Amino acid sequence: MAYTSDSRDRVRAPPGRTAPAARNREPAHPEQPADVVARLRATFRTGRTKLVEWRIAQLRALREMLTENGPDLAAALHADLGKSATEADRTEIGFTVREIDHTLDHLTDWLRPEPAPVPAHLGADASAWTQYDPLGVVLVIAPWNYPAQLLLAPLVGALAAGNAVVVKPSELAPATSAAIARLLPAHLDTDAVAVVEGGIPETTALLAEHFDHIFYTGNGTVGRIVMRAAAEHLTPVALELGGKSPAFVDRDADLDVVADRLVRGKFLNAGQTCVAPDYVLTDPETAAALEPAFKRAVEALYGTDPSASGEYGRIINERHFDRLSGLLDSGRVVVGGDADRTTKYIAPTVLADVDPKSPVMQEEIFGPILPVVTVSGLDEAIGFINDRDKPLALYVFTESDATKSRIAAETSSGGLGHGLPLAHLTVSDLPFGGVGESGMGSYHGRYSIETFSHRKAVLEKPLS
Repeated sequence: MAYTSDSRDRVRAPPGRTAPAARNREPAHPEQPADVVARLRATFRTGRTKLVEWRIAQLRALREMLTENGPDLAAALHADLGKSATEADRTEIGFTVREIDHTLDHLTDWLRPEPAPVPAHLGADASAWTQYDPLGVVLVIAPWNYPAQLLLAPLVGALAAGNAVVVKPSELAPATSAAIARLLPAHLDTDAVAVVEGGIPETTALLAEHFDHIFYTGNGTVGRIVMRAAAEHLTPVALELGGKSPAFVDRDADLDVVADRLVRGKFLNAGQTCVAPDYVLTDPETAAALEPAFKRAVEALYGTDPSASGEYGRIINERHFDRLSGLLDSGRVVVGGDADRTTKYIAPTVLADVDPKSPVMQEEIFGPILPVVTVSGLDEAIGFINDRDKPLALYVFTESDATKSRIAAETSSGGLGHGLPLAHLTVSDLPFGGVGESGMGSYHGRYSIETFSHRKAVLEKPLS
């Protein structure tokens, strides 16, 4: 879902505060990860976090943090990624507030024990049910591309499920990391929620500790490291990864609508979105007809000079800029193609005549480059998708119900969107997660409760 750091671009931000009173000064001796985990585990064992009243209070406090400090967080997101205030609210701050509101509206119902039928041989007086138990101390590791949402939305679920939580912001978004390290301790229970800032050494130290669940958002390479570390303690994990999410465009689709929706989905956050359409599959005639539609859509959204648009972001750092700029010659440029390393700007770019063996098709792009690959039709498109790793998302643009049904039945992906990219992850009653190389586990809404809880089976038989 996001590329992580290496030693060349690791940024060290101030250590996380441990209490509201300390938020305006650096602690003389920052807590070590082992001490943080031990302190939170001691809190969990008191039973405090299991109380529904505590969970609700924490969620309300988190909501207050976001609504009262929205401008500060938006400024941090702009400093890190060039996000506009509108985009910061829609995709990060407001997104998380909506997740909190949905959870608060339904939490009591979600937590109710669920009765189960009892076999007759156990007697009419026996009863059975399942109930959700908190797991304990949870670790949430966030990426840099949506550094507030992808840290705080999992936190919503972990708190709602009654856990103590360690959150690790991304060091590649240092302004957002510092803002969260300052704000969270000022609003939440510091005996049960801790922020650990830093880079690879700090993350490595955290992964050496015994957690009851690890929630990681990032790429598959680091996901494997997380799983290996978790295996030492038999710790369950949720991995929200990424991959090359295809978009199939059928010849019967309204191409102006398709182009507009693909451009909006692809170039949001300068393409640095885990569920962004990674490439387009369509037949040669439709590909040719899409070219002018893409040009119109980009100009309508960002103007004739996207570098001057206040709504278009920037690449996170020079290393990723260099990686992305090296992909620009993987096809014929239809739209964009401009790049400026000094400002980390890469124009919204569409490439045509792209060979499936070209560099841009070998890895998740995670940037504002949209290749168009031609296939003969639906059969070849399905085969193309199935020959590659299972994607986090798959998008289909067609008027044909038969085509929709075939793709749903004959492909596997974390999510499937008909006619609109990205939108499925905004529906709180849908699970969000990957499959295979694109991840394991899911969250949002009730699915977060399931991820951060143990569903315990209970049977009761009276003694008399």
